[in-house]
Amino acid sequence: MLTTRTARAEDDGVLAKLDERTWTPDVSPAPAPPPGTPFFDEGTRPEDVLVAEDDGVIAGYVRLGEGFGIPAHRHVVVIGGLAVDPDRRRLGIARQLVEAAVAEARRRGARKVTLRVLGPNAGARRVYERCGFVVEGVLRGEFRIDGTDIDDVLMARSLA
Repeated sequence: MLTTRTARAEDDGVLAKLDERTWTPDVSPAPAPPPGTPFFDEGTRPEDVLVAEDDGVIAGYVRLGEGFGIPAHRHVVVIGGLAVDPDRRRLGIARQLVEAAVAEARRRGARKVTLRVLGPNAGARRVYERCGFVVEGVLRGEFRIDGTDIDDVLMARSLA
């Protein structure tokens, strides 16, 4: 059975391992986290992460955050990361996590949810589109990964 919940501090090790298993240059322009890197830090608190559990085992997460941290941007919640255990893909986990993130954004009073996704990451883009996100902009060649220019696609879903 698939459920979602807010992360807890004791999930740190499992989430860090999940990050290690899911990182590729297709999903993140940032360097891979070194083994042993804690998941939670000053920028990622348990209350800003939702986890999906498949029969009681953490199968994925979505990280929520604020954008610019100024009053004029408080109505926006940013999805800052989404990962699903490679052994549990194609079970609807990513979609459930995105929908849970949207519900949490509404609970927080947000009027909009935004995210960024690498252009070649077609699977993630499909999930976001199925959840009602639309492309609001494309930063062409924003990243150079393995000698290739990669677009940064800005997507959003209005909650207003």
